[in-house]
Amino acid sequence: MFPKLKRFAPLLCCAALLLATAARAADDLGGFSAARLTRLHRFMQQATDGAGYLGAVTLVMRHGRIVDWQAYGSRDLARSAAMPRDAIFRIYSMTKTITSIAVLMLMEEGRLGLDVPLARYLPAFASMQVLAGGSADAPVLRAARRPITLRHLLTHTAGFATTGVGAVEAADLGDFTERLARVPLATDPGQRFAYDGMATETLARVVEVVSGLPFDRFLQQRVFEPLGMRDTGFSVPPAQRARIADLTAMGGDARLKLADTQSAAHPGEPLKRYPSGAGGLYSTAADYARLCQMLLDGGRVDGVSLLGRKTVALMMMNHLVGMLDPPVTSFSDAEGFGLGGSVLLDVARRGRPGSPGQFGWSGAASTSFTIDPQEQMIAILLMQHLPRDDGPDLPRIAARFYTLVYQALER
Repeated sequence: MFPKLKRFAPLLCCAALLLATAARAADDLGGFSAARLTRLHRFMQQATDGAGYLGAVTLVMRHGRIVDWQAYGSRDLARSAAMPRDAIFRIYSMTKTITSIAVLMLMEEGRLGLDVPLARYLPAFASMQVLAGGSADAPVLRAARRPITLRHLLTHTAGFATTGVGAVEAADLGDFTERLARVPLATDPGQRFAYDGMATETLARVVEVVSGLPFDRFLQQRVFEPLGMRDTGFSVPPAQRARIADLTAMGGDARLKLADTQSAAHPGEPLKRYPSGAGGLYSTAADYARLCQMLLDGGRVDGVSLLGRKTVALMMMNHLVGMLDPPVTSFSDAEGFGLGGSVLLDVARRGRPGSPGQFGWSGAASTSFTIDPQEQMIAILLMQHLPRDDGPDLPRIAARFYTLVYQALER
């Protein structure tokens, strides 16, 4: 060392140590800024204060590691119990992605095909009729121009007329699909994207018929147990029900109340009379993150393989191109739809940070997830509130949540 620099040696060593420590800290956060993550934490704390949502659990992963996993607010309406990180949530339509995975697993085994007519598996759908005019009392019908396929069901382009046909009365998935097959279609299959639960309920029944297993048992044996998703299912064991977050809605007095649902009154009981592939599951942030990481890693995680790499790529690409004009969903002209979730097509058009190819979906009770293959990132937001459109309500916060996740990325 040069003589004049000897006296600076301790300072140089200290600087090097600080740089190395900072680099390790940045690595621990997977390229996220700790300071910028505090913006996310402050926002979620404010969103779950005494005038906001009861509580929430958020989880962010990058490169296969948990970067940020937080619980906010309260688990119960009385705001007497803190929200735990392992709280159990009704994930409703986030179930649809899992149902799609089950279908694709059977496709890989050669037991079904995406473009095979649905009637091969469920004969009741062999001669579908389309509503061509008339009235409710005297409808004019014609034969559908093409058969419904599994691809139509996965992309919500089957042409079903209304949401929830037979959902309340049906005793099981077989009964549900038999009832649905008797209802005329609103449009020919493959003509229009119209999101509903009927298509995914039908897929769940296909899984039962093709696999020979009840749908809930198939998911338990083929998805949840292999992935270690111990807290995911169509009901919650009594011993674990104290972890379920209360389900709220906004009352007429502009105050939160328990939602008017059977599940809100009796947490942990099945959400429907049958294992609903469209919206019947309970889960946790940690469990759903396992599922997301499996998809992000090309169908396998920690040595467990559910799907092949190319099948996952097929699932997470836009399938509306060439089928519809324009090739977008009814939610956003910046998004397309894959096999069980939305696909971001145009970041600029959507108007907030993200990546082309970002894949995800949401649930009716304010839950959502996103998988970003470009950034190797997963983000999950879980709350339990049924929003309303016919009066005052809490602000929707998912878009701001994901904006705050992305603004925290440094590298």
